[in-house]
Amino acid sequence: MKSVLLIGLGRFGKNIAIQLNKLGHDVLGVDHNEDRVNEAMDIVTDAQIGDSTNELFLRRLGINNFDICFVTISNDFQSSLETTYLLKELGAKFVVARAERDGQERFLLRNGADRVVYPEKQIAKWAAIRYSSDHIIDYIELDEKHSLYEVAVPDEWIGKSIIQLDVRRRHNLTIIGIKQDDVMNFMIKPDTVLTKDMTLLVLGEYKTLQKCFRF
Repeated sequence: MKSVLLIGLGRFGKNIAIQLNKLGHDVLGVDHNEDRVNEAMDIVTDAQIGDSTNELFLRRLGINNFDICFVTISNDFQSSLETTYLLKELGAKFVVARAERDGQERFLLRNGADRVVYPEKQIAKWAAIRYSSDHIIDYIELDEKHSLYEVAVPDEWIGKSIIQLDVRRRHNLTIIGIKQDDVMNFMIKPDTVLTKDMTLLVLGEYKTLQKCFRF
């Protein structure tokens, strides 16, 4: 369990609070809006009304006691920048800040953010890749080029073994897992024969995957 400070209880911040609550973390939620704080009381460990651009207010929270600080302020980039800067100045160990527009990430990183999330852009990319293909079921981006993809087994691969397909040499992709009956198996044997009810966990570049699966 980690101690988390969550500043900004709008829609995005509230959803992060819900997930942190499900994961069993200790969350202090902060917002300047009393209604938002009251609405979040059931999904955070504690909540306070306050101005996160006020150094004295933040200092009283004991910033260096939190493992992670999330800055999810919406529609006020100046406050987000000031809050991010003050958190680091007050000894925050790890700050994750939200960007809402292109270009904001650079400024947040310069002001002390350790990581920046851009939910609208990230979900847009995920949706475009996920739903523009008949084969991709899900994916996780690892860096600008490489991702993990869960893909359906192509018709022409059904009935063939991993060693027969030789995917790594032929397509520069690596099959690292096979899912069947909602169970993911990472202990893949070369003689495993693929069936229609399987999905594959594949590591590689999108363009390579696109060429291999012809979508």
